[in-house]
Amino acid sequence: MIKITQSAVGAVWMLFSALLFARNEKGGHLGGPSEEIELIQNAGGFRRDNGRALEENHRRSSYARWALSLLICTLAIVLTFNHVDVPVARRMYGFLSSSASLATGFGSAVLLGIEGSVALALVFVRITRGHLSPFREAIVLACLTSICAYAMNDSTLKFFFGVPNPAAVLHGAHHAFNLLNGSSGSSFPSGHMVIAGAFGGVFMRLYRPSTLPFSMLLLLGAALLIAGDWHFISDIIAGAFVGVSAGLLAGEVWLAHSNRAGNRDQQHRI
Repeated sequence: MIKITQSAVGAVWMLFSALLFARNEKGGHLGGPSEEIELIQNAGGFRRDNGRALEENHRRSSYARWALSLLICTLAIVLTFNHVDVPVARRMYGFLSSSASLATGFGSAVLLGIEGSVALALVFVRITRGHLSPFREAIVLACLTSICAYAMNDSTLKFFFGVPNPAAVLHGAHHAFNLLNGSSGSSFPSGHMVIAGAFGGVFMRLYRPSTLPFSMLLLLGAALLIAGDWHFISDIIAGAFVGVSAGLLAGEVWLAHSNRAGNRDQQHRI
């Protein structure tokens, strides 16, 4: 819709400029080819300026929505951490008798291995065939973003917050933040939700109709993590926010790169 609007505005501007130029010329007709080229360049510049203004407005609104989401998630984390996490973990203890096998089958290492294999396979296809479809490019971007977000969470965020996992808390550990005293086995934020959220966030940005299906899948994954006593609710909220934010950012950067490449190709053709 934005591209259609820009084209329409550009066309109206070209027509208006041509009419003004014709009125100022003797004989009432357009000048030579140089004047026509100048009009076309002016119209193109107007479309680019209008496009930059729309992009800037979109960027500002995106920042505002992200900041509001951060505030809401922070409040939800504080509430659940202090009043909900431990009671729910105690109630869910032993709810899934086969949680050990599920943990093995859906462990972070397994998920990362699958994503890495898919990304490498598609990169090989890109090398051999010379191109990838936009959907396959989105898959590669989602896999790489998910892997990078997990690495950042596992090596930095978990170490910084240092929250014991539910099993440790149910066996006597204190449910609290131990800043700069965590490890990869710490609970906050959830690595599983970071992986899933980052993957889904890329598609949410590049393919807006996929937002609802991926949101439902994230809710299902969150329910399994809680039922299996793998994570507290606050871990899941934080992990989902970190992952989806990383995915949306990667998708936004990818779109900006694609738009710049398309604009350069269009300028070369002109």
